[in-house]
Amino acid sequence: MMRRRLLRWSTYLAVAIVFAIVCAFLSNWQFSRNDGRQTQLELVQRNYDAKAVPLGDLLSPGARLPEKYQWHPVLLHGRYESSGQLLVRNRPHGGTSAFEVLVPLRTEDGRVFIVNRGWVLAGDGSDVPTAIPAAPQGEVTVTARLRPGEPLPPSGRGAPEGQVPSINLPLVAEMIGAGSAADTGAYGELVGESPAPAARPHGFEAPSDDPGPFLSYAIQWILFAIMGFIFIGYVIRTEIVKHRDEAAGRPPREPRRRRDRDMDDEDALLDAVEQR
Repeated sequence: MMRRRLLRWSTYLAVAIVFAIVCAFLSNWQFSRNDGRQTQLELVQRNYDAKAVPLGDLLSPGARLPEKYQWHPVLLHGRYESSGQLLVRNRPHGGTSAFEVLVPLRTEDGRVFIVNRGWVLAGDGSDVPTAIPAAPQGEVTVTARLRPGEPLPPSGRGAPEGQVPSINLPLVAEMIGAGSAADTGAYGELVGESPAPAARPHGFEAPSDDPGPFLSYAIQWILFAIMGFIFIGYVIRTEIVKHRDEAAGRPPREPRRRRDRDMDDEDALLDAVEQR
């Protein structure tokens, strides 16, 4: 009998250990996500309002954007090639799904760099913008923040002509016809243009500084692991007490019931009425 109980308790303990291992894995995953989020916040804090420098100082033609330069402002001098303008669909702006406007800019040294000029809403009763502010013509100086390209949607969804489903730079370069001349290592989110146009798409908001819930989730998983052992300990202790009672011939113990405070007040009121 005792051997059977020990086997059962060992099984309980094994379950608690497995549960704790799973909780530890999930906690570590959340700690990793929290570290990644902190790195992003530090990167934004360091680069977002930094002084703009020429694009070539941070990114060579054809090179992939180093993580340490993300969000850093750069200066570009050249001309927009508005014939290659594209819309990125299903972007969350203005409390709804909007479009972002990509326009290639050919710099003075012949480099083609994709500039995201901002976002526009679809027209009433339409799933496309009715009007898109045109990019400046002629020579222009652009300040933009460096951003890495995006992957293609995992769903494989496409987009109508003149649009792309995401800012996947190889796809964008292919669609604008710039071929290998277009940078596919990074693009720029527009900060300002000189000379400034009369109208431009809506600008981008600063990135959120919310650290996210990852740290609290990590701590919760640790607490869950501890609670698992506490629960198993309670179950084993209950079985031990029950076995002792049975061995001593005592009746099973009734669980302690906590009296409702309202019931106590009602009993006191009834006693006072009966005494009158």
